[in-house]
Amino acid sequence: MKSKTVYLLFTDTGSYLSRLIHLYTREPLNHVSIALDRELTEVYSFGRKQPNNPFIGGFVKEDIFSPYLNQSRCEIYELEVTGKEYESIKTFIKNIEIDKDKYRYNFIGLFGIMMKIKITRQTAFFCSQFVATILQNVTSLSLTKDPYFTTPEDIRSAPNLKLVYEGVLLSYKDTMNIDPLSPTEQPSLSYISNF
Repeated sequence: MKSKTVYLLFTDTGSYLSRLIHLYTREPLNHVSIALDRELTEVYSFGRKQPNNPFIGGFVKEDIFSPYLNQSRCEIYELEVTGKEYESIKTFIKNIEIDKDKYRYNFIGLFGIMMKIKITRQTAFFCSQFVATILQNVTSLSLTKDPYFTTPEDIRSAPNLKLVYEGVLLSYKDTMNIDPLSPTEQPSLSYISNF
């Protein structure tokens, strides 16, 4: 099976939670999502489900053109995976998407990172825990921490990631010839933002 590419999107939305996380991590980009396509029409993570309510969180399919995300500073990396790994990643995401109402944002897990305590919750993730769980069996990527303790920066600094874009997320469309106003190109997404 031919190799495939997944994309890792690191953002700074400027939200209150993002700022609080920044105070702890001192890193500029504190949210990570995984995309199955170069155009970023299939972008997944764990974050807020409603733009105006940071306390309702869970599995989200993100819209990079939403007002909440489009002005975010970001970095986009590509990661080559095997065809089998790509299918496994896709299946993992789709299985969570089917049962998305059962999943919650793992606020408690964020405190676990700070206190270096593994807090196990079956149906809850924070963004980097979700992405690290998906990528833990990818042979081309070496993540050294358990997903429960993995931060976005741990993923961003992993070897074999290739930086393909850095800047304001809305401007990424210019590199892709994507028209955010075109109904044929505008992704149909169920959730619109992250933490």
